[in-house]
Amino acid sequence: MKIDLTGRIAFITGGSKGLGLATAVEMAASGAHVAIMARDANTLSHARAQILAQGPSVKVCAVQGDVTSAEQLFHAHAQVVRELGPVDILVNNAGKRSSAPFAEITDAMWALDIDLKLMACVRLTRLVWPSMVARRWGRVINVLNTYAKTPLGGTAPTSVTRAAQLALTKVMAQEGGPHNVLVNALLVGLVKSDQVVRLYRDSGSTLSLDEFMLQQAVQAKVPAGRIGEASEFANMACFLASDAASYINGNAINVDGGMSPVA
Repeated sequence: MKIDLTGRIAFITGGSKGLGLATAVEMAASGAHVAIMARDANTLSHARAQILAQGPSVKVCAVQGDVTSAEQLFHAHAQVVRELGPVDILVNNAGKRSSAPFAEITDAMWALDIDLKLMACVRLTRLVWPSMVARRWGRVINVLNTYAKTPLGGTAPTSVTRAAQLALTKVMAQEGGPHNVLVNALLVGLVKSDQVVRLYRDSGSTLSLDEFMLQQAVQAKVPAGRIGEASEFANMACFLASDAASYINGNAINVDGGMSPVA
């Protein structure tokens, strides 16, 4: 099966590296024009070059901005529409893991995590939604982690905000379905991403990155016996964004090598 996104406009937050960049590259290779949003100008520039390399007809809009700002999201969306056209595919990918013992989480930490994950998703989806409904075609993919289904002690506030996004996914899927606006979530387990690289750097491990990732997979008892590749995540995102997934709506799909006890 060939995934064809020719002519579609995809907007990916956190799109300058890791899972977001892998998804942007794969969608461009499948024919989409791609907008990416991130805070750092240098990583955006490098990411833009990688995406443009997918073909001479690919158009890329690189937006520098902070998804925790409602104003910056508004201007980012306006820029994407101005440069590429109405958004067909939205990938809400921005976010980082934030965890601490419950009693140590301050109001400021809660507020930041809610703005970064839940409210960024709410605000940006709200901006693209009317056009998708009017054109009777849209795909929204919310990138979460497996803690959204199976939270553990010490994983708040991330687990709580991701669970809220999972509930939001179901609500939007119910409302968007009659208009062919399909909303799904991808729940990430141990996948090679920028977060894993940061974990490796912070650990001070003497192992190589590959050895460290294998160690993490063994410790987490991943049935696949390894950490996933960003490209494997991107393949699933592209499938959900395509017409091939036209009857998949309101699902939360684990991309975790079988690690999560909850399907």
